[in-house]
Amino acid sequence: MRWSLVLIALLAFAGQAAAQSKGKGIRLWNLTTETISGFQLSPAGKTDWGPNQCLNDKDKEVDHDERLRITGVEPGRYDAKVSYPNARQCIVRDIEIRADAVFSIADKDLKDCTK
Repeated sequence: MRWSLVLIALLAFAGQAAAQSKGKGIRLWNLTTETISGFQLSPAGKTDWGPNQCLNDKDKEVDHDERLRITGVEPGRYDAKVSYPNARQCIVRDIEIRADAVFSIADKDLKDCTK
């Protein structure tokens, strides 16, 4: 009886984990012409920048036409701080992020760039 309860608990846990992994999660699609080395999100209109999401990538950068898994972010509207290896930084305003969806940024979205 005891082992069957443990087995049921393990199967329930495995089923929950499988259900969560079915969705691909939130992903950024880099359509800018440059490789991104920093990507931080903040609730739209604020400057409460979260962690560098590029650290989620195996080489810590997001090349042109590459997708990046975004973690620790709930669906909603966000501003993004985009950083490049040459120290340039830009802001992308009012990005809509949806669960298990891809959002993209392109050169035309970049605002308030500094070098």
